[in-house]
Amino acid sequence: MRQKELRIALVCYGGVSLAIYMHGVTRELWQFARASRDFHAGGPDRDGVHSVYRDILEHIQEHHELKLRVIPDIMSGASAGGINAIFLAQAVFSGQSLEPLTDLWLEVADVDELTHPDAKLRWSGSKIWAQPLASWLLNRPGNEIATEVAAETRDEVRRKVSHLIRGRWFEPPFSGLGFSKLLERALTAMSETEPEAPLLPPGHPLDLYVTTTDFHGYLETLHLHSPPVVEDSEHRLPIAIRRKARYAGGENLAHPLELVFAARATASFPGAFPPLQVAEIDRLSSESGRPWDSRDEFLERIMPAHVMRDTVSNVSLIDGSVLVNKPFAGAMAALRGRPAQREVDRRFVYVDPRPDRFSTRRTQGHAEVGFFSAIFGSLSTIPREQPIRDNLEQLEQQSREAERLGRIIAALRPEVERTVERLFGYTLFLDNPTPKRLKAWRQKAQQAAAEQAGYAFHSYAQSKLSGIVTRLAKLAWEASPPLHLTDHAPISEILREELRRRGLDSLGAPKGGATPEAILFFREHDIGFRIRRLRLLARRLARDWEADPEIPDEALEAGRDAIFTILAMYFEKEGLPALGDEFEKIAADALANPGALLDHVEARRLLPEIDERAEELLAEALSAMPANLKRRILFAYLGFPFYDVATLPLLRNEGLTEFDPVKVDRISPDDARSIREGGTAATLRGIEFYNFGAFFSRAYRENDYLWGRLHGAERMIDLVFSTLEGKVDDAAVRIFKRRAFLAILDEEDAALRCGKALIDQIRGEVLERMA
Repeated sequence: MRQKELRIALVCYGGVSLAIYMHGVTRELWQFARASRDFHAGGPDRDGVHSVYRDILEHIQEHHELKLRVIPDIMSGASAGGINAIFLAQAVFSGQSLEPLTDLWLEVADVDELTHPDAKLRWSGSKIWAQPLASWLLNRPGNEIATEVAAETRDEVRRKVSHLIRGRWFEPPFSGLGFSKLLERALTAMSETEPEAPLLPPGHPLDLYVTTTDFHGYLETLHLHSPPVVEDSEHRLPIAIRRKARYAGGENLAHPLELVFAARATASFPGAFPPLQVAEIDRLSSESGRPWDSRDEFLERIMPAHVMRDTVSNVSLIDGSVLVNKPFAGAMAALRGRPAQREVDRRFVYVDPRPDRFSTRRTQGHAEVGFFSAIFGSLSTIPREQPIRDNLEQLEQQSREAERLGRIIAALRPEVERTVERLFGYTLFLDNPTPKRLKAWRQKAQQAAAEQAGYAFHSYAQSKLSGIVTRLAKLAWEASPPLHLTDHAPISEILREELRRRGLDSLGAPKGGATPEAILFFREHDIGFRIRRLRLLARRLARDWEADPEIPDEALEAGRDAIFTILAMYFEKEGLPALGDEFEKIAADALANPGALLDHVEARRLLPEIDERAEELLAEALSAMPANLKRRILFAYLGFPFYDVATLPLLRNEGLTEFDPVKVDRISPDDARSIREGGTAATLRGIEFYNFGAFFSRAYRENDYLWGRLHGAERMIDLVFSTLEGKVDDAAVRIFKRRAFLAILDEEDAALRCGKALIDQIRGEVLERMA
């Protein structure tokens, strides 16, 4: 049975009260991942939409001979979207329920609950002298509440806005500590649910990335031509967490107070909440009785410049969307070096509740900028609606480069295979590929590729060396915050000096190929070469690169299993955990003793020993392959040095590291029209009053949350079926969507979270449109 992973990198960005809709969407991603975990582990079948999602995976296995697993392994967020990313990451990693976040959004995401006690009116006549101003703002002809809020909720919105206007002036109306307490309460409630197994395979990394904005900023060093060094302010302060999934559930992704810190900081809306300061979380720790033992380590990691200057107490963090509202870059950075044990379909998925925002306003002819529109537009709407074009163009460029790589390999293949035949003769494919023979063949092919490359080898060797040094320097930089370096460049330079002292100032031998010193260095440190070679073998086992009906699917799948098993051995050695706890101390001393760093990495990775085990596994796999498939794999394995010499200096991202284009999918009301046409305007209520609408009405929150679940279910079903390479049965997809919609409505009806009239209305639409 062919196996594939649908890996999802989710990007949730600002949207103010539309974050409630986003939560509904992320809840369905969580539900699908739970069903996928249980399907693969043979876990219990559950009622509701979980059963529908599991049936979809069984249908795909039965009708498409594909065992698919849904793996959400990267979460990136900003502002209120960052809250959703944090809680989803915690649920995925810990196996805890996401239900408490639903209660948080529906019950307490209201201006009355969030308002600071000192800002609340003590009695209806409080600050009566401010009543004329409030009445004029709220009732004057053409005011925004009259035009932006539905008639049935205008009185409720006017009352709550009036209270805000008549509350305390020139101070944020909402309580920062109160908000932190609500977040901590939701995390505590999650921890009290019965933990299940994590939603990721054991050992698989989960990355969380949220943005915050350092209001005062800090000075960073910039290197120029003249003057050589200048200082400039930096205000971006991202918070990133990476953990590998455990075998059992119940363990937190990070200390709960650190998750509260990240959520409170990224959603610290300017003017509404006071900026987050570390003292607030210290106070929360004291009042909740929850010790924060990892406080110093956490602060050292996320704000090393402030720790170095002893300015931590002065740091004020505001909403992450002020500077980085759509954090694609953080999710993209997390892609590198992720393990693969089977075929992967990588998706970037972003949630956009308002895709039609500009065209709607233009057709409505809004020309004047009113009091509220000027304030909320500058603080929320405009920053949150800046295009994501730059990030998508970068992903598109990466996809084009992957396609270009495929074309280069296809063009080179005939000549490379002729070269391999000349080098080894036809008897190569008659001999039994034992580990000893594989090693001898591999070394002969690598030497021949180096010698035949001529002058091009020098460029290739320098590219390899540069990639190795850069990666080692980045590992040392990540492991040594106490160095307080702005980037890894100083470590890279000192490593290069050390390598020159070790005789690697020249990599090419006079008669061609590499020098003995270079060969030894690459053998001990060039893990990228091994991974690129195995990725090429994996792609040669994929039918989309070269269809061959004479090779049975079972043989291809067995070959893929063997290749990905070997890949996992190298991936395990690539990151920081493989270098041991002592690497932090060695990295901190890298500028003074770079040789110790190189020696330690060599001793911990032991790549030549892994090569021996890898060749044993590969020889075993080749022995079991039919002759035509064995021939293909040997051509790729022995021809890889020739491909690598030709492509590595030309392509970014270390040449043959990735072959597959990165696909981007959007989830929005405009993309989910099975139940109701009209997109955002026809389904969401939180868009009223400049995207703050749902914070003023429980009915609005229920509406947006429910539509988020329904739209999330529809788009997740679309995403899952889009991984299939054959023809999809549209009728079956429609049936599954109808079942999922009705299951969600039944769940919410039983939970009594949403109004019955709303549920009955939508159920009627589902039955009518999808009969």
